[in-house]
Amino acid sequence: MNLKQLLVLFGSALYGASMTGPAIAGDYVSPYSLHYSISQDELLAPNNEPPRNDWHLEANVPYEEWYSRRVRKECGVWGPHPRHYPRISGYESRSAMWKRNRVLAVAASYIGLPYQHHHIPDWDPPPDWPWKPVDYGRNSKGVDCSDFSSWVYNYGLGIKLNTGIKEQAESEDLKGPGEDGTTRATTIRDDNGYVDLCKKLKTADLLYIRNRKGEVGHVIMWVGEHGRSPDGTPLVIDCTGPDHKDSNGNTIPIGVQLRPFRPNEWYYKSFSHAHRIIHSE
Repeated sequence: MNLKQLLVLFGSALYGASMTGPAIAGDYVSPYSLHYSISQDELLAPNNEPPRNDWHLEANVPYEEWYSRRVRKECGVWGPHPRHYPRISGYESRSAMWKRNRVLAVAASYIGLPYQHHHIPDWDPPPDWPWKPVDYGRNSKGVDCSDFSSWVYNYGLGIKLNTGIKEQAESEDLKGPGEDGTTRATTIRDDNGYVDLCKKLKTADLLYIRNRKGEVGHVIMWVGEHGRSPDGTPLVIDCTGPDHKDSNGNTIPIGVQLRPFRPNEWYYKSFSHAHRIIHSE
């Protein structure tokens, strides 16, 4: 278990089922919080089972090769690719509500992780490693938006999404749970406006957002009923840059954070479609 998981478990014991995750991004204090239907101890229990209990096993290559010449040559700035995690124990008997809570809890455990063009969250390249510049200002641990959404489903349930944003947005046939399973995502469109869309969405749905070229360039995850915001604005969790304000007017730091989903801002105005991966029984 890595430091971030220990921090989340500590917070769960201290605050019960309501917490936002460790505040790592400077002095920023988020006005948003999460409240789960199930205890975090239960939701995070699979993290104690191999291979999820060892961050050295995150990649599809041994840890000893993470910073090797071969990985540097073959993977470049992105680093090693993620392993495909097995389905969590008892997957078939878990309710859809439990699975949604589980994916959200895994996502929230990474709050504060920087935005980087990397595939796995604990890959931390040395100073001389090639780097694709981002607003964070330097190389470090981190992931980008579609690697984050793919990671939380992969680590959370064993469902592995394509890490490329375009391919992920277009793919409805998914690998998992586990290497021998298959999952079919369903597509949700915005047919009747903001209010209706917010009512249709469920926790852990993935929303794909267009860029200035009109192409899908970003993905966010719906928090839904588990989010708490001072002004009642629906929340999402994603990994992105510092171009968002919270309900107090403060800039939300770069990286994994809870962010508002407002009707007059980019996320909704450029909404393309959503994918539902966890279906009701």
